Amino acid sequence: MRTSRTGRAGQYAALLAYLLFLAFPFLWLVSTAFKPPRELSSLHPTWIPKDPTLANFRQAFDEQPLLHAALNSLIAALGAALIAVLLATPMAYVMARRRTRLARAATGWVVVSQAFPLVLVIIPLFLVLKNLRLINSVPGLIMVYVVWALPFALWMFVGYVRAVPAELEEAAAVDGAGRLRTLVSVTAPLLAPGIVATALFAFVTAWNEFFFALVLLKTPEKQTLPVVLTHFIGAEGVADLGPLAAAAFLATLPSLVVFAVIQRRITGGMLTGAVKS
Repeated sequence: MRTSRTGRAGQYAALLAYLLFLAFPFLWLVSTAFKPPRELSSLHPTWIPKDPTLANFRQAFDEQPLLHAALNSLIAALGAALIAVLLATPMAYVMARRRTRLARAATGWVVVSQAFPLVLVIIPLFLVLKNLRLINSVPGLIMVYVVWALPFALWMFVGYVRAVPAELEEAAAVDGAGRLRTLVSVTAPLLAPGIVATALFAFVTAWNEFFFALVLLKTPEKQTLPVVLTHFIGAEGVADLGPLAAAAFLATLPSLVVFAVIQRRITGGMLTGAVKS
């Protein structure tokens, strides 16, 4: 009994230490965002600001077009998430249900493609977008985000589709439903957790992405929020720490809110009771 309690206490201690490790950057970011310049330059930093202020937030909005950049990021992230889900759902269904060599090869290629570095694909993508006249445009950036998110979305969806009992689709076929009707009316509703998880992944990835946006977007009015955050760093590499922390804190809120709202749908199973054993 003592050994069991000791082991459980050790597990809780390790979990608490891991949570603190993950939360430290965000907590320090929040603390920095509310500190006045005098405390930011102090040789003895504190966790809780002694004289909290909103001046960093006002300065951040005065110096950079954060709202316009956030709108660009929102359009790109929502567009990428929606298109990735619409494309991945039927593609993953075919890959999961048709056990052919081509389907297995496609699944293997999806896994291998995740190992490609960004630098390897940026030049071909840039040339393709240049020929399509989509350089320095949010639609072109959405296209890149969809291409980058689709392999992982397919890999996730294939597992969700295979978890759906084939008996449900066979019953729909007996009732006269075709493949498309079965996918839309029977399989897709049961894939809600996978759809939500894939959409969340695509949204968060596009919202936080920096490299593609930096290369493809040139004019200030088209730039996304992660690119605009770099404008708080001067030419000599000296960061305007207070406004930068305030802007970065605001940039992290949408991802946290989206995850907090839909996290139950990710973990919740929707197949319980669908098929009687």
